[in-house]
Amino acid sequence: MRTVLVFKTSVRKRGKVRYLAPYLNNLINGHGRWNFDLEDCDNILRVETKNTNAMDVSGLLQKHGFLCEELH
Repeated sequence: MRTVLVFKTSVRKRGKVRYLAPYLNNLINGHGRWNFDLEDCDNILRVETKNTNAMDVSGLLQKHGFLCEELH
């Protein structure tokens, strides 16, 4: 069963999404998908996954200098 995780982020540019892409792909390890909505005021990151949790995703973005807060 897939889980859908939604985050408010500080990622504002497509270049930063491209920078994060290999890290996010590695995190979900082929068992899901992710996308950013940079037109949303909260720069939403949506992750559909079977094997990743919210702390892993937020920790990854924070490690690379971005704010990331799970939305409930």
